[in-house]
Amino acid sequence: MRIATTAAVALALAAGALGVTGAVPVAAADRAPAPDGVWRMNGYGTVLTLRSGTLQEYQTTAVSCLKGFTAEERGPGVYHTADGGVLTVRTGHDRDRASLRFDSSVGHRKLKRIPALPDDCTRPAPKDPRTTFDVFWRSFAENYPFFAAKGIDWEGVRAHYRPKVRPDTTRDELFAIFREMVTPLYDAHVAVGDGDRYFATVRPGTVAPSEELDKKVKEFVVARDLKDARDLQDFAGGRITYADLPRGRGYLRISGFSGYAGRGAPHSADLAELDRALNTVLTAQRVKRLKGLVIDLRINGGGSDALGIHIAGRLTDTPYVAYAKRARNDPDDPAKHTRPEPIRVTPAKAPRYTGPIAVLTGGSTVSAGETFTQALIDRPGRTVRIGQSTQGVFSDVMTRRLPNGMGAVLPNEEFLTRTGHTFDGPGIPPHLKEPVFTEEEFEKKRDSAFDRALNVLP
Repeated sequence: MRIATTAAVALALAAGALGVTGAVPVAAADRAPAPDGVWRMNGYGTVLTLRSGTLQEYQTTAVSCLKGFTAEERGPGVYHTADGGVLTVRTGHDRDRASLRFDSSVGHRKLKRIPALPDDCTRPAPKDPRTTFDVFWRSFAENYPFFAAKGIDWEGVRAHYRPKVRPDTTRDELFAIFREMVTPLYDAHVAVGDGDRYFATVRPGTVAPSEELDKKVKEFVVARDLKDARDLQDFAGGRITYADLPRGRGYLRISGFSGYAGRGAPHSADLAELDRALNTVLTAQRVKRLKGLVIDLRINGGGSDALGIHIAGRLTDTPYVAYAKRARNDPDDPAKHTRPEPIRVTPAKAPRYTGPIAVLTGGSTVSAGETFTQALIDRPGRTVRIGQSTQGVFSDVMTRRLPNGMGAVLPNEEFLTRTGHTFDGPGIPPHLKEPVFTEEEFEKKRDSAFDRALNVLP
């Protein structure tokens, strides 16, 4: 699952949702459902049990083990979570090693069989404020990859805040402490939750995508940029918009990579709705006549990376690697990671557009909106980015339950370019810098990034 906006973070905290993928793939013919037993994940601070058709997650640190989500088997090795997620667990030739994949994510996670649950998983965890603080702090200390890049001394954070936590510290006080601890990270994939309240923030100088902002921007774009367009169409509950522009160009606006088939719909339904949109837009006749395509991601709240890779497959005739994905996997050493797994784009078996593309981005391009942007960097053919840098958050998120019932969300993965670079923090920069939906742009009815796109396309 891809979490981007603060609203989505709140839903994840409330549901205890977790985006899960799998491990190094083996040939399809060699795969078999993983047998019952106890399995430790490479990275992610996670142990899983498979027993009598039930998958149970345990979230672990050096000082804790708490139950996470539960999933029920509905086919050999295929498990469904209560929030609609689908997980597939498979082994290869070695029956003590397995892979786990979540249907809306890309990549895999490795599993290794262990003899039994850790001792901490077999006894109740204390729920006092100090234990809750220790689990919260360690969840970040053992998994968060970006302390050094952000100049944060997490040990110093503990030294400053741990003495403030007393046996009689209230939930309100503890929530305020956690909020202060994570604020300097300015990471939109970090959040603290307690019931109906949550806290998350974005990179300074940027604005979190929201339904209100999306509505305002869409109305502005339709009235100004698309006033001379033809065949204006909405798909996926309005999250995808297409229009034919003058001079043989096309305009494709994507405001997210989830919710296409309605809130709470399974990934398979979102994928079917996406294909309906793509098959309507990218017809054989249209892709032949298109001279250029504007893809507008400036307000994009993220969602499923897999849907972005699916779209990329309609924009190339040549297979290529979109990016490589790795996760921090050593609780004591932030520099150690899983082996990077290449995520590939395969040309779709459907009409494909392979001509010039102008991608519009900004600080409200978040999460899966950014991984899709990254997936187009090495796309064969001409692709130019215009606007402002993206938000700078790429990882799937880990949802951590705390002993007192509060929750936290944090990233632990990196998405690498072919040269091993990651854009976490500053975001993906544009080739051509233009203002994006500033007050001045709205006031003067300007859309500099869109106009620049039309100037650079044939």
